[in-house]
Amino acid sequence: MIEYLIGADGGGTGTRVRLARPDGAELALGTAGPSGLSLGIASAWAAVNSAIDAAFAAANVQRPDNAAIAVGAGLAGVHNKQQAEAFTAANPGFARLLLETDAFTTLLGAHGGKPGAIVAVGTGSVGEVLLPTGERREVGGWGFPAGDEAGGCWLGLKAVGHIEQVLDCRQPASAFASELIEACGGGRDGLFAWLAAANQTAYARLAPIVIAHGASDDVAHAMLRDAGREVERMAHALDPSAALPLALCGGLGEALRPYLSPAFAARARAPQGDSAFGALCLVRQAMEEC
Repeated sequence: MIEYLIGADGGGTGTRVRLARPDGAELALGTAGPSGLSLGIASAWAAVNSAIDAAFAAANVQRPDNAAIAVGAGLAGVHNKQQAEAFTAANPGFARLLLETDAFTTLLGAHGGKPGAIVAVGTGSVGEVLLPTGERREVGGWGFPAGDEAGGCWLGLKAVGHIEQVLDCRQPASAFASELIEACGGGRDGLFAWLAAANQTAYARLAPIVIAHGASDDVAHAMLRDAGREVERMAHALDPSAALPLALCGGLGEALRPYLSPAFAARARAPQGDSAFGALCLVRQAMEEC
């Protein structure tokens, strides 16, 4: 018998889960480290389980056996079919596991399952639209390092490219560059060591530095304006007529709002719910169909 539902949202920076009763009554939220599938299946499951533990602890409820829990999950990396199959095969005994892209669960959460479009910007970036016909379409989401325009790891790559030129004296020094250099090892030798170990999470952790200097540093401002243009390109590709409601989602969504054109910023609204809520909707819908 299923006693609890979990809606999980996982990417390259962190994992969030919502714990609910089968009737949909939410009990608590839990968080943990990254669970993007590209970081490893075992690591992804460890993060999801840790976030579930945290949610039960926050609700002051003893966690039951996994056989009493149904999970809906929207995770980065699900587009890679081999990784998605490996994650599903490693299910540690949950009664049900519904696995979707984090883009689709974000879309479900943003518009309550109704037609609309989203551009989600966090560690990476992706856009998805649900048309009135029921058709789904996605843009972006190609992943680090070749895609994820406007996302945290994309901004981090740009930031590292900038400090490489500063350390070479090809670009002038600045407070922005100094903070980045300190975060990446403190100098030339430290940066080489940082680069050798850095993954998408490490690059994404530089994005807050870019955002913090966006209003005061021309280089950081230009990076963020480029990110804003990429967000608008994704939205246009999804809905060229701009007829559907559009939600700007993800951890960096609101941070990029000042770097959007005024007309686009006015159109882009906040989501009704997050990706973890969308994943909860996904598993609830599946339970109702049983």
